[in-house]
Amino acid sequence: MEKSEATTIEIAESSKERKGKAPLLGAPVAFEQAKVAGYKRGVAIFDLILRISAATAALAATITMGTTEQTLPFFTQFFQFQASYDDLPSFTFFVIAMSIVTGYLVLSVPFSIVCIARPVAVAPRLLLILCDTLTVTLATSAAGSSAAIVYLAHNGNSDANWLAICQQFTDFCQKTSGAVVASFVAVVLIVFLVVLSAIGLKKH
Repeated sequence: MEKSEATTIEIAESSKERKGKAPLLGAPVAFEQAKVAGYKRGVAIFDLILRISAATAALAATITMGTTEQTLPFFTQFFQFQASYDDLPSFTFFVIAMSIVTGYLVLSVPFSIVCIARPVAVAPRLLLILCDTLTVTLATSAAGSSAAIVYLAHNGNSDANWLAICQQFTDFCQKTSGAVVASFVAVVLIVFLVVLSAIGLKKH
């Protein structure tokens, strides 16, 4: 009888010790999850700031290029020297492409806010990284093709007998150059957005 009572007391004490230790084992796991959620929320906030900045740069590039036009003061009854962005297909493509990029970046802001509210959600981040990758491709192609035209406008090409027109159309060249610079700023920011989305998809 004494042995059975002693065994019963030991089992009861051991069960109490286990119950007391169980919450201590779960605490580090909960702390780690909260730490990861806080880290991802910080990444999402930075993503939102970069997204708004990229949309601003893309909008500035679109407006600058879309309003670029210059008419030289000397003209005759039959000839008028005028330069406009829609005279060149590359600049027309630039305006259309950067308009699409601007529209996408504005529409993607709510998804970035969802990532802040739900930092561990995977679907919004996966959608953003896919769309951002397509957007950076479109923006890069528009900026690259327009940069080539701006280079020819400034320097010309003696082999092809293409004359530099920036000595006459100074305002036109300044605006187109500014638009191209703004578009490359948008490209760099979108690249950072892709990287941030990839970081946010990591489990740890």
